[in-house]
Amino acid sequence: MRYPLLLALTLCASPAFAQSGMTSAYTDLDIDQCLVLEADDFGASWACPGYKGFPIKVQEGDLRFSIGYGFNPDESSNGAQTLPPFNNLGNKLEWRLSNAKGYFFPIATIVRYSTADTVTGEDKGQVLAVTQIAEGNSCHIAYVDALANPNANELARAAADKAGDFNCATDEPEVIGKFTAY
Repeated sequence: MRYPLLLALTLCASPAFAQSGMTSAYTDLDIDQCLVLEADDFGASWACPGYKGFPIKVQEGDLRFSIGYGFNPDESSNGAQTLPPFNNLGNKLEWRLSNAKGYFFPIATIVRYSTADTVTGEDKGQVLAVTQIAEGNSCHIAYVDALANPNANELARAAADKAGDFNCATDEPEVIGKFTAY
């Protein structure tokens, strides 16, 4: 009975498994646990921990949230984008990790936004926003309607796994699948 377990442990420790390419890690996105950087009547910003200490900066203004990544989140093209309608962030951040350098490092994130109806302001949709993480070239690269697509998480992961080839200055984020979130 112990041999299947031994085989599974051996396969997991093998170099082929370690070089499988892509995987996910998850971190909590709880603003109450983040450090307040600024706050006034018009919005706020927080410094929050990310994957293995990777810094993220959450911002809220005009009832819309955004997330910036890296050590210089105030630089242009840092991923700090939001969606057009009023929105809120989900409580988890999925980090897509690549093993292309022989160790896992983040190349993209997926975060769930709850979007409001533009007329009533009531909760209407949910969007998985895929953000490429690259020094000086971080931005949204894809949007997936989480309620309109039964395989929304898989679609978002497939988009995230293509991160790195997107030019934030010239390319437009891709809308993947059916989209009725706003």
